[in-house]
Amino acid sequence: MHTHRIGDVTVLNDHMEVPGLGYLSVNAFVIHAQQPVVVDTGLGLPDRDFVASLRQVIDPASVRWIWLTHPDRDHTGGVFELLAAAPQARLVTTFLAAGLMSTEKPFPMSRLYLLNPGQTLDIGDRTLHAFRPPLFDSPATTGFFDDRSRACFSSDCFGAPLASAELAQAADVRDMPGDELRRGQLLWATVDSPWVHCVDRARYQQTVRDTPFVDAEAIFSTHLPPAVGLGAQFSAMLSEVPTTEPFVGPDQQALEAMLASFQPAGADGH
Repeated sequence: MHTHRIGDVTVLNDHMEVPGLGYLSVNAFVIHAQQPVVVDTGLGLPDRDFVASLRQVIDPASVRWIWLTHPDRDHTGGVFELLAAAPQARLVTTFLAAGLMSTEKPFPMSRLYLLNPGQTLDIGDRTLHAFRPPLFDSPATTGFFDDRSRACFSSDCFGAPLASAELAQAADVRDMPGDELRRGQLLWATVDSPWVHCVDRARYQQTVRDTPFVDAEAIFSTHLPPAVGLGAQFSAMLSEVPTTEPFVGPDQQALEAMLASFQPAGADGH
């Protein structure tokens, strides 16, 4: 796992390969506030140890809040281990997300802090303003705006499959060509939010205008390297999404072709 620090936010960057699409960043974040916050907890894979990676950035015992933007396994991989390692921390999530996670493993209800879009969380030296991003794949999704750093944490919104693992681990999204970034973001929008082409365009545009992306100093997406000073450009990209056709993944025939290509060579070398 790579780490990058931008102001008072540390990015804990992992990545995964999405066959046929490219490489996708999988980020978690630490806000070094008066009451430190961990945002998401990485991939739920057996070879990942999120808490061990976090220890390189902050002592888990000092963490006061764990904000889950939604309960998908690429966001909740280390959540139960972190709750054990951070006994003073409370888990910030929604009622729906708490219910979904409880099907995997129970956790003390007293450590929950239920927060809905439109509400705020005081973390000592700043306030986090919760909102629902325009694009999401889970109804439990909640991003937020940090009113001190003027950073937006957008959950899956703005993600993009990238051409290489190196790009997915970059410290700045401007390390890649703008056209490639835009194509990747439009593709990801149709993968992660395949419903968006069905929405009322005027209402969707109003949702985009109501989010704080344009004025954000930085945008931290789970599935993209950090973006500093690109709020207007990213917001403009969002306006294109409803006209983009939804993503259709490979079918069984394509899967069989992929599996065949991985078959070991026979004794005759074929």
